[in-house]
Amino acid sequence: MNNQVEKLSHVSCHLPNERKSHHSDKIKKNLINRLNRIEGQVRGVKGMIEKDTYCDDVLNQIASIQSSLNSVGKLLLEQHMKSCVIERFQEGDQEVIDELLVTMHKLMK
Repeated sequence: MNNQVEKLSHVSCHLPNERKSHHSDKIKKNLINRLNRIEGQVRGVKGMIEKDTYCDDVLNQIASIQSSLNSVGKLLLEQHMKSCVIERFQEGDQEVIDELLVTMHKLMK
């Protein structure tokens, strides 16, 4: 995953009254491509259920979708930590650590 991380141009992700990410075009394209594949997998599972596909086969596809979503989450979390979290921490914003911990707990459920 580290070789997927790119240096980001300096654009603040935490301005007053506005929170935005600032991913490179390459990272955005990677995330969108992964999400498009996941979307197709979900449609496939819906079709499997409509066709009364054997439950174990459907459950295996669901496990695959969950794994794919976890990969997207890991990549996004890595980018977030290497950009926004570091930036906000260096600016003296200690609350970003609590925000990050809450988010990580949600991802680990």
